[in-house]
Amino acid sequence: MTETRRRPVVELRDVVRRYDGSAPPAVEHLSLEVAEGEILALLGPSGSGKTTALRLVAGFERPDAGVVWIAGRQVAGGGTWVPPEARGVGMVFQDYALFPHLTVVENVAFGLHCLDWFDRSPRTDETLRLVGMREFSGRYPHELSGGQQQRVALARALAPRPFAVLLDEPFSNLDTDLRSQIRDEVRGILKETGTSAIFVTHDQEEALLLGDRIGVLNQGRLEQVDTPEAIFHTPRTRFVAGFFGRADFVPARVTPTGLQTEIGMLSQQVPLAPDTPVEVLVRPDDVAIAASADGNGVVVRRVFQGGEVIYCVQLASGKTIHSLQPHTTGLGQGTRVTVMLAPGHPLSCFSNGQAVTAGRGQVT
Repeated sequence: MTETRRRPVVELRDVVRRYDGSAPPAVEHLSLEVAEGEILALLGPSGSGKTTALRLVAGFERPDAGVVWIAGRQVAGGGTWVPPEARGVGMVFQDYALFPHLTVVENVAFGLHCLDWFDRSPRTDETLRLVGMREFSGRYPHELSGGQQQRVALARALAPRPFAVLLDEPFSNLDTDLRSQIRDEVRGILKETGTSAIFVTHDQEEALLLGDRIGVLNQGRLEQVDTPEAIFHTPRTRFVAGFFGRADFVPARVTPTGLQTEIGMLSQQVPLAPDTPVEVLVRPDDVAIAASADGNGVVVRRVFQGGEVIYCVQLASGKTIHSLQPHTTGLGQGTRVTVMLAPGHPLSCFSNGQAVTAGRGQVT
C-alpha cells in the first residue's frame, strides 16, 4: 500500500540570501520542504547557513532570490512580503527570549492578542498543561531552571497554534543530562500536537535523535536531505559522511574484483574504470584489530569509553584509522596489530567528493 504524501507546510524554492554582495551567499539556491507533522533538523558547521534559513522562514530576513511558502501561501519572494507576525509560525530562540517582567502565564499569553481574554485564558492554561508547567504559571523566568524556561518558551510558541514551530539551537544552554531529557520531551510534545517543526543544531547526535529528516548544509548549500538512517549509512557526499560520527577515509583503487586498500581487499564492485582512485568511508565498528608481531599497524592512542575503547592505529603509510573494541581487549600504546576491514555490510565510497554506488560484497 502506498503511503499518502502529506502536504508541505513550509517550502523554500531556490532561495538565495546574501549579506555582502561580494561574498558567497549565506544561503545559495536552497530548496526544501517540511510536511505536516514533520520535524526537520537543519545541521551544519558554523557559517553553513542553517540559522539564516530559519530566519528566512520566520521573516527576519528577506530573500534576494527565490520564494518562501507557508501553509500554501507565498510569504516572501517575487515581490511578495508577509511580516513575521502574520506568517503563522512560532519561534523558540537559543536564549529562550522570555520577558523577565512577565510571569509564566503572561509570557505564554503574550502571543494571543488575536483572541479575547475569555478565549486566551483557557488556551494558555491548556498549553501550560501540555508542557508540564501549569503549576509554575505565577513564577517569573528568573525563578525557573533552564529546562523549565525552555518549556515555557515552547509553550509560548505553541499557544497560537502555528502552522510550524522554528527552534534555533534550543538545547545548547542546557547541561548534558537535562538536554537529553528536554529534547525527548520537546519531540514528544511536537508529535502529540502534530506540529511541523524546523530546528537548527550543530549537534549530530541531536539531529539523529530528533529529526524525522535531516538537512545537511555546507557553505550555504544543501548537501543532502534524508532520513537519519539514510544520512548516516548512505551519505551522498564526502562532506556529509565526515560530518556524522567518527569517520576515516581509506584510499583505495578500483580493480576488476573490488577495491584494493592498504588493509585488504574489499570485494565491492563499483562502476568505475580499473585503477580509478576512490576513498572508502570506514567507521570504528567496521575495523577489526588483533595484536601481532608482524602486524600492519601500531596503536598510537586509546580512548577509554567505559564499556568500549576506541583505538587509534597508525598504518604503514602514516595514515591513522580508528577501531572500536570491547574494554576487555587491553591493547597498550605502541602495540603492533593487524588491522582488517570487517564491516559486515557494504561501505560507502567516494570519487571526487561524491558517493559512488557500490555493489554488495564481503572483505577478502
